[in-house]
Amino acid sequence: MKERIYYEINEQSARTAHEMMSMREYKEGSKTREYRNLVDNAYDLAGQVEEKRPLQSERAYKLAERYSRKMAEYFNKDSAIGCRCPSVLISGTGNFPVKKKEKQVQAWENNYQFYQETQKLISKIKSILYGKDIIKSGDSDAVERLEEKLAGLKEDQERMKVANKFIRLKNVEKGNEGLTNMGYSEKEIKELREPDFCGRVGYPPYMLQNNNANIHRVEGRLKQLKAAKERGSRKEENRYFRVVENTEIMRLQIFFDEKPVQDIRSILKKNGFKWSSKNGCWQRQLTDNARYSLERIKKEIKTDE
Repeated sequence: MKERIYYEINEQSARTAHEMMSMREYKEGSKTREYRNLVDNAYDLAGQVEEKRPLQSERAYKLAERYSRKMAEYFNKDSAIGCRCPSVLISGTGNFPVKKKEKQVQAWENNYQFYQETQKLISKIKSILYGKDIIKSGDSDAVERLEEKLAGLKEDQERMKVANKFIRLKNVEKGNEGLTNMGYSEKEIKELREPDFCGRVGYPPYMLQNNNANIHRVEGRLKQLKAAKERGSRKEENRYFRVVENTEIMRLQIFFDEKPVQDIRSILKKNGFKWSSKNGCWQRQLTDNARYSLERIKKEIKTDE
């Protein structure tokens, strides 16, 4: 079971915000407890992933840690917004700053949208737990999920780059302040400042390079998938079979009027095509490699003739 990472909740700010909104006494530590209960739920789900799908546990824990960081950001921002303007029940109606209150309400609405976006991380952990996290090109929401994955990778890249800038500041105190504002805990800052076996501090170059490679990989896949979707399904026919580029499920399909003989079935299998009883055809994922394989099949079948 991996160690759970919690971020600091500004209890002083939470108390002040509460006192500006309510006559009831603030229970010390209540905002931190609320935050930790939500984060514990994320880590509990990640723990279930570790038990049932151990190969995916690292990714699940990473999502739980990101959830922890973002929820701390949400709670602290919520309290900060609450400190901007008191409730009319506390201040009274005389000279009440209406416009200031309107701006405060709008800020709360924006922060709530951030909260809703953050809850998607919980859904992602659940998807991993139940085996729904694999993004297949034929999935109806494949483009949307790849875009979400790409956004997460880019966010990680930017966060690591900014953190490294703070780590390398000559003014250590100012650097630590910047890292704290980003949501890093004292323990994490200490770990980032601890030199590795090569004497490097912060995030090492290989982490940024690997993440950047993943960004390019997902971008390439996304570009290819979008292009295929925009091009739409295409069909062609010859004397042997009918071909369909099915962009709805991202499959290159070969249809025969009758069951092909053993030699032809062997050629199809050799080139990566599998029989789909559901669709009544031989098919494989729609890629450029699949198109090259199709051309080989055409030549081989003609040669056999």
